[in-house]
Amino acid sequence: MNQNKHHTTDVAIIGSGAAGLSLALSLANHCKVTVISKGELKEGSTLYAQGGIAAVFDKKNDSIESHVQDTLDAGGGLCDREVVHYTASNAQDCLQWLIEQGVPFDMEFDSQGKERFHLTREGGHSHRRILHAADATGRAVQTTLISQVQIHPNITLLEQYNAIDLIGDKKLGQQGQHIHGIYMWNRQAKRVETVSAKFVALATGGASKVYLYTSNPDVSSGDGIAMAWRAGCRVANMEFNQFHPTSLYHPELQNFLITEAMRGEGAYLKRPDGTRFMKDFDEREELAPRDIVARAIDFEMKRLGANCVYLDISHKEKNFIIEHFPTIYAKCLSVGLDITKEPIPVVPAAHYTCGGVMTDFNGKTDLDNLYAIGEVAYTGLHGANRMASNSLLECIVFAHAAAKDILAKINQSPNQQALPAWDESRVTNSDEEVVITHNWHELRLFMWDYVGIVRSTKRLERALHRVELLQQEILEYYANFRVSNDLLELRNLVQVAELIIRSAMQRKESRGLHYTIDYPEVDSDPSPTILTPPHP
Repeated sequence: MNQNKHHTTDVAIIGSGAAGLSLALSLANHCKVTVISKGELKEGSTLYAQGGIAAVFDKKNDSIESHVQDTLDAGGGLCDREVVHYTASNAQDCLQWLIEQGVPFDMEFDSQGKERFHLTREGGHSHRRILHAADATGRAVQTTLISQVQIHPNITLLEQYNAIDLIGDKKLGQQGQHIHGIYMWNRQAKRVETVSAKFVALATGGASKVYLYTSNPDVSSGDGIAMAWRAGCRVANMEFNQFHPTSLYHPELQNFLITEAMRGEGAYLKRPDGTRFMKDFDEREELAPRDIVARAIDFEMKRLGANCVYLDISHKEKNFIIEHFPTIYAKCLSVGLDITKEPIPVVPAAHYTCGGVMTDFNGKTDLDNLYAIGEVAYTGLHGANRMASNSLLECIVFAHAAAKDILAKINQSPNQQALPAWDESRVTNSDEEVVITHNWHELRLFMWDYVGIVRSTKRLERALHRVELLQQEILEYYANFRVSNDLLELRNLVQVAELIIRSAMQRKESRGLHYTIDYPEVDSDPSPTILTPPHP
């Protein structure tokens, strides 16, 4: 097989969601950009984001400081206030940029007949400040950005490519902390290729596929976090994995999310007997932050031995439900569930990785020429729990910040270096794919059981023991056989699982999304959990 195909670009962006495509469009008028997508260009978490994007447009009734305070409250005392203020302050300009790209946010008329954006409210927000496109905002953002990058002459799009590892000074036999390019697996040609770039940006999303039940698409396997860790980047707050409270519980529609906006518009959570229970857990009831709602549902399910609880909006007018939640209405109806007449069976599901690769205000990591933006990154915005509709916002704000920083440096950046070809002279094709399948299922099962919504020291110790054994097996497998998409994802998931477990073991308290029965109290002086790779 030809293993020597090489690509050269100014900026290589790994990931094609809101963060990656926004960065590409912000750079492309000034330099050559290559976007690397593991699957189809559209296939990522952005496409499935339902709720919306938070920004203060109603300055009469709302304020940036209120957005900041709500985010800090939801973040459980671990947000970086400066980062939160920076994000909220830049929100309106970034939303305006999306509007200029053509994103069709919902509109309405005020009492004077003047058109304005329809703003909704979600859990943790004290005001209506969520711009949305019905209940499929992510789809509107993703398809709009795709339409723009596809016609830009300076953007090269590589679909069906899975990034393997970053190529830094160490791989070139040099001293330093520079990143020079990427090894990637061409899934269609089944070969490893290289990309040489002045700058590399990770926009690979989160790692929720490490759990058995998740709202995320299959591509969310923590690739960027694992690659950055192997290259020498620190990671932070990996113990805080957000479980969305309401994922549809139905065998034919697994992983289908029921947006938080439904609770924002008046839906009730109910036990199987039809009684409401959120008032027993928080005075904000259904509008409490996600971690509280997810734990309440988990508690009720375990207490009752129930397979699920129910989300009921059927007391609202039928036309209201269909107008506000057309995607959910149609999806549920496709399996015989009419949400205008009956409640929706729901369970929590792993949804969002609040921690990630540590960056500064410009998205720059510990390594020169390497950036991380979106869910892959830890900026300090989310703290111990992400507030609804701040995630897509973070993607756009930090994509623009990274673009500005890259463009300020790009003319001073040295020319790309020749990169070593991928060496597979000592490996063979695998004849034991069952090893990958078995380890994949085992990993996701014990992460769900031992490192899920409620944790204990004993469960974490068991999980760490199991993940260390899996790492040994996978390392041996990786060293002896040619790479495949499943092997690459499993290798990354096992690495990320270890980071989650070790981070959780370091936090001797319960805060935000991390709840342990051995340390139920909140520490009086919290700090982020920071892990440093064992190698330089």
